[in-house]
Amino acid sequence: MQTKLINVTIVHAQLLVAVPSLLKPISSERKSTDSRVRSNNRSKNCGFGGIRTRAMPSGEDSGALRNFKLNESSFLSSLMPKQEIAADRFVEAHPEYDGRGVTIAIFDSGVDPATAGLSVTSEGKPKLLDIIDCTGSGDIDTSTIVKADDDGCIIGTSGASLVVNSSWKNPSGEWHIGCKLIYELFTNTLTGRVKKERKKRWDEKNQEAVAEAVKQLNEFDKKHTKVDDIKLRREREDLQNRVDFLHKQADVYDDKGPVIDAVVWHDGEVWRAALDTQSLEDVSGCGKLADFVPLTNYRIERKYGIFSKLDACAFVLNVYDEGNVLSIVTDCSPHGTHVAGITAAYHPKEPLLNGVAPGAQLISCKIGDSRLGSMETGTGLVRALIAAVEHKCDLINMSYGEATLLPDYGRFVDLVNEVVNKHRLIFISSAGNNGPALNTVGAPGGTTSSIIGVGAYVSPAMAAGAHNLVEAPPEGLEYTWSSRGPTADGDLGVCISAAGGAMAPVPTWTLQRRMFMNGTSMSSPCACGGVALLISAMKAEGLPVSPYNVREALENTSVPVGGSPEDKLSAGQGLMQVDKAYDYIQKLRDVPSVWYQIKINQSGKSTPTSRGIYLREADSCQQSTEWTVKVEPKFHEDASNLDQLVPFEECVKLHSTGESVVRAPEYLLLTHNGREFNIIVDPTNLSDGLHYYEVYALDCRSPWRGPLFRIPVTITKPKAVKSRPPLIVFQGMSFVPGHIERKFLEVPIGSSWVEVTMKTSGFSTARRFFINSVQISPLKRPIKWENVATFSSPSSKSFSFAVEGGRTMEVAIAQFWSSGAGSHEATIVDFEITFHGINLNKVDIVLDGSEAPVRIDAEALLSLENLVPAAVLNKVRVPYRPIDAKLSTLSSDRDKLPSGKQTLALILTYKFKLEDGAEVKPHIPLLNNRIYDNKFEAQFYMISDSNKRVFAMGDVYPDTAKLPKGEYVLRLYLRHDNVQFLEKMKQLVLFIQINLEEKEAIRLSFYAQPDGPVIGNSSFSSSVLIPGTKEAFYLGPPAKDKLPKAVSTGSVLVGAISYGKVSLGANSNEKNPEKNPVSYQISYIVPPVQFDEDKGKGSSSCTKSVAEQLEEEVRDAKIKVLSGLQQSTEEERLEWKKLSASLKSEYPKYTPLLAKILEGLLSQNIEDKIQHHEEIIGAADELIDSVDTDELAKYFSVKSDPDDECAEKTKKKMETTREQLAEALYQKGLAIAEIDLLKQGEKVVDKKDTQAASDSSGQSDLFEENFKELQKWVDMKSSKYGTLSVTRERRKGCLGTALKVLSDMIQEEGHPPKKKFYELKLSLLEQIGWGHLVIYEKQWMNVRFPANLPLF
Repeated sequence: MQTKLINVTIVHAQLLVAVPSLLKPISSERKSTDSRVRSNNRSKNCGFGGIRTRAMPSGEDSGALRNFKLNESSFLSSLMPKQEIAADRFVEAHPEYDGRGVTIAIFDSGVDPATAGLSVTSEGKPKLLDIIDCTGSGDIDTSTIVKADDDGCIIGTSGASLVVNSSWKNPSGEWHIGCKLIYELFTNTLTGRVKKERKKRWDEKNQEAVAEAVKQLNEFDKKHTKVDDIKLRREREDLQNRVDFLHKQADVYDDKGPVIDAVVWHDGEVWRAALDTQSLEDVSGCGKLADFVPLTNYRIERKYGIFSKLDACAFVLNVYDEGNVLSIVTDCSPHGTHVAGITAAYHPKEPLLNGVAPGAQLISCKIGDSRLGSMETGTGLVRALIAAVEHKCDLINMSYGEATLLPDYGRFVDLVNEVVNKHRLIFISSAGNNGPALNTVGAPGGTTSSIIGVGAYVSPAMAAGAHNLVEAPPEGLEYTWSSRGPTADGDLGVCISAAGGAMAPVPTWTLQRRMFMNGTSMSSPCACGGVALLISAMKAEGLPVSPYNVREALENTSVPVGGSPEDKLSAGQGLMQVDKAYDYIQKLRDVPSVWYQIKINQSGKSTPTSRGIYLREADSCQQSTEWTVKVEPKFHEDASNLDQLVPFEECVKLHSTGESVVRAPEYLLLTHNGREFNIIVDPTNLSDGLHYYEVYALDCRSPWRGPLFRIPVTITKPKAVKSRPPLIVFQGMSFVPGHIERKFLEVPIGSSWVEVTMKTSGFSTARRFFINSVQISPLKRPIKWENVATFSSPSSKSFSFAVEGGRTMEVAIAQFWSSGAGSHEATIVDFEITFHGINLNKVDIVLDGSEAPVRIDAEALLSLENLVPAAVLNKVRVPYRPIDAKLSTLSSDRDKLPSGKQTLALILTYKFKLEDGAEVKPHIPLLNNRIYDNKFEAQFYMISDSNKRVFAMGDVYPDTAKLPKGEYVLRLYLRHDNVQFLEKMKQLVLFIQINLEEKEAIRLSFYAQPDGPVIGNSSFSSSVLIPGTKEAFYLGPPAKDKLPKAVSTGSVLVGAISYGKVSLGANSNEKNPEKNPVSYQISYIVPPVQFDEDKGKGSSSCTKSVAEQLEEEVRDAKIKVLSGLQQSTEEERLEWKKLSASLKSEYPKYTPLLAKILEGLLSQNIEDKIQHHEEIIGAADELIDSVDTDELAKYFSVKSDPDDECAEKTKKKMETTREQLAEALYQKGLAIAEIDLLKQGEKVVDKKDTQAASDSSGQSDLFEENFKELQKWVDMKSSKYGTLSVTRERRKGCLGTALKVLSDMIQEEGHPPKKKFYELKLSLLEQIGWGHLVIYEKQWMNVRFPANLPLF
């Protein structure tokens, strides 16, 4: 997540934060959420349905604040708002209750321990008790164990030689090693900054090398004015190649980052770890392993490190699984540190900038996965809950969330309920940044009953100070983007509100101390800090701490925001007030801790069960309905049956805030087992629009408590659109900053899209509007469309978007809360909505692979519509089943649930192959697109090549990745504590979705007749649909010759089909129907391939006799036996030699046999290298002699007849012989070169000056003769034989030319790369002396050829 002048959010799961500015936090996947926060709500200040007071800054009276002025003190206070929730007054009155004795778990992107304000509490205690990466994104496999040599040296996983410090205690002498690419630990922002600095340094060194190479070339040209001699020409060509190579390196430079080696050991007491960070340092000798101060798990000694001065990035180390896993913990965004600072930062010299609870202690649970940007994962969420319980935390703050399919549902929700109800943790979370429309609260904060969901509030002081507005708003209000309730099942969604912006600490790597951010990500820790103050007081005074009592106190003492009942859907019960909640809690000392679970069903129906009453659709607003409400008092799990459950009995009086609409019984006697009662809702006399009511219960014996429980009743009575063509206009709507207009419309049946025109007038400065449209459909996430429109001057804008006919649509139009502030000009808006639609007999179309077309019936029910069908197939989904499934029990270090159950992991392995490079995306229909509303704990995948290089990874929201041609392995990681669930997943079908290039996309044709696809006439292109009249046409299947070459039987081609044409603006749906506001999925099942009638029909002209065939079969069987013999021991090699000699005598001059013998020799590992290479040369010579090269050359000079089967067999045989001959010449050349160097006592990769040795060697002429013979048969620049060309140039001392040849080979080779080529490249660079390129290539070696696959 980066800080920009726009709202900052994360793809998929958003960090609920917006950044400095007047702009709304717009998530790239704006997680509108169906929310549920159990609402035992209502401020006692509002008289339980009577007059509501408005939330104002402390010490301010109501009235316009256009003359609102700040002094330095109030300005600094506005940067870290506390007076809005009365936290400042509370701490001033009770300085010892500033969070002391309270531990808070921060579920976020990680907290930087080096940040100012997060080192100690107000009492001087450690602020951060533990720092954990719950995602595993910083894990290193350290299961490899090595021993140090006599000099204390070990070879690290990266291949670097490391010296361990002799003073380090290691009784076992065993060192666990691993390595990590440093950029995998950095945020994108930090990586970009480090890359920029490193590139600058690299460029300087490369320019020095270029200057030296150019100098040598110029000196050569001055010395040799004429270059006639072939040797001189070679020398000049080599110098030019060096210059060209260096220039090219600057063009292709791609910094994948340094590699850090890690070493883990047990010192006899604890596990310790050290890092070698030399590759990060610019000064030689810095960052050595031996100079590292060893760290143990953070919670033991609470120490951290900084990688280097360049990055200024702090990290901590944690060792798990008996030293086999090292976790390097860094943050994946400034977000988590910012949130922690709001909650509990302590600045002794700047008290006004303290967090809300400076005395509280924290544990940082990183749930944002660095591998995914900063998106949360199921693994991270569950491990964070485990850690919070293990550390006996009092509070959890989580400023993450997204939209959900089902509120109050899923694996994470189940575990949260256990943590809250059994372990008494208070869970506070952000409601979401997806307002201003209703039904936009996010999961889990706004949708989960056991979590307190927090909305974002801005006060005049915050507006003037933190937001730097010239003129503050006259009163406090919810931020425009703060998510609104209710949830899909009628719960309120937002529980309370708190200040939603702050200038708080950020990590040191940002190179600044503080940063301003706003969002519900900020309001949640503000509320969390406020609750920490309450718990601090409760613990000090011996009051029992329960999430139930705390929530009741918060809700019943909050100050309402806004003046209407409907404002509860925005701000919940209002702006929390710490001091009033404290007074309330003191009175609750002897009241049992009870939470009232509400289950509601419409009378006569068992499903669905909801937590509130939500009448949204038109038919439900046209009649009176009766609802059965069951109220069940819930105690904590440790409650005593005899002392608490049996005696529990409450007589409550039920009140309705709207007796004319919502009626309930007057009294209810509640016992532990709960009671049922009925509510009647009669909305028939209500006006169109939004109406909100509550049924709440007061304790007859203690009415001062306020509502014990509330039943939210939300009614959105839609306006019918009766005109034809269907059009509705809202004229003359007047807007001021922060004003929201909500229009609820009954979308006419038959509508599938709308076209909107928004016209603005009456202002002179720019205006920013948020326009949302939301519909609710069963078992779907809210159907939301949104746009942020800026009008620099009075003008019009047009939009179009999809709708669902027959369902209520809310259109929310909001002038951004700070847009136009100070201008005193109202914005006048005219809003016109036109409904369009084409009804179809088929929505999603499946072509079954036959030649038959699909009939489509289209009808316009509302008005004339242009029917312009368009369809394209542009993706291929290939199904795969796993080739391997491994089930294992995870380590208890991090994966033992609070219940004591052990988490299990299932790793499924899939293999797939790409014939060409392509964009691919895994698709798992059962699991994708659900984090919170999923009963499976976690999923994660990695795609790697045969070299173990990972090209893509992801979880519930797979991303498209560009992969080169080649074979790949996809590993899918699933977690759960139920082994039966995982067993059912062992044959899970996964699709690899391949995006077709534009030229490969198949555009389908439409026909007026069923025989059109075969006959080829009667095409259908467009028509005008008359209301009430159906029109039929046919969609033809794709032509078989148009199918992509990579598709196989059972694959599915998918794409989109659209039918309508938007009248506003240009529409290019004829080329891409996906750009149409309404498109549907179309798929084509690839049929079996065409039967080849000629296959298997052979010619008998070259048929051999039975005796000949038998002789060949016996010979080939013997050779096969030879090929299968092992040669790992001396005895096995003797057996192999004996058999090979026997077969040579039996089948002399038989080339395939001699090729197998040569192959066997090459596989041997013999100590006497010179003798071994001489044997290879001898075997190669025997093979070469067996080939009639004249006959071979003559054969390839004449073309063969491709239709003659006998000729084709001969061709295949001759091609095989040529390949065997070439291989023999190639291996002979390598062996000659190797002998030449071995006789000089050196290896080829270490040779510093080979030319003299080669020139004096008797082998030189032999090498050249062999090379020239090989040149006759193959392309020496090819990757298969190019190594010999590189060797040749190297022998001649032409290292620049050798590099050029090698680079061309590597480029031609494609994917996956061969390690030997890059090792050869490294040796050439070392020999030339280009140190900066040696370092660069070594770093790339760890990218291309990692030692191990990364851990999940």
